[in-house]
This record gives sequence, C-alpha cells and structure tokens, in this order.
Amino acid sequence: MAEATERLRRYLDDELGECRDEDVDRRLDELSALETAIGPERVDAELDVLSAVASETRYTLVRVLVAADGELCVCELDALVDVSESGLSHALSRLADAGLVDARKDGRWKKYRATNRAVALVTVLDGSVSVDE
Repeated sequence: MAEATERLRRYLDDELGECRDEDVDRRLDELSALETAIGPERVDAELDVLSAVASETRYTLVRVLVAADGELCVCELDALVDVSESGLSHALSRLADAGLVDARKDGRWKKYRATNRAVALVTVLDGSVSVDE
C-alpha cells in the first residue's frame, strides 16, 4: 500500500504542481468513497452475471434467447448447442441463477426466455464491439 500511496503522491504532485500530505489524504478519501459507493455486494452480483456468460455455450444461449424475443423450448436450445443434456441443463440453471433467463413448465416441456437483464447486457455488448462484416 505504501508503494501505491507514493505513486499517488507523485501523480498528484504532477497534477497540482505541489503535493502535501493533506492532498494525498483527501484523494484517498475520495477514492475510498467511490469504492464504498459501488459496494462489495454489487461487485459480487455483477461478477456472477459476467461469469455466467463466460462460456461459449452459456453466452450462445443468452444471445439466442435475446434474439428470439420470446420463449424457446429446451429441445430447441438443445438443437443449437453441442453439449450433453446435462450440460445444457447446467448451463441454463447457471443462467437462471444469474437472473439472465426465466424458465417455466408448459406441460411436459420446459421453456426459457431472456430476462430484461439479459437484454440489457446484450445491448451493451452490441454497442461495445465492432465486428468486421
């Protein structure tokens, strides 16, 4: 931590022309307030969402469900991804736990749909990546 504080002191000295201990303390307090405002619970929740889509299978499922703009039967999803039935079940369960998909039983079939969280995530990602066409 001392090395980081010294580096911050050098940065503030460059920015302010002169840096006092009070300047470093004030900036450390400001940075701590930023960290506190985010909160560890929020970071954990966001990391759960990001880790849920951190596999090709799960990410493909989210993208397909968002694009479908409605429900898809698990049998339709099974035809799209090259994983075992248990692998598909596990992937969908992980996405549901992260709040990215909702499931419901329809007779003997299970249907899935993307949640608003999934739509928002895909929308953000669509705007952040350029794909050469």
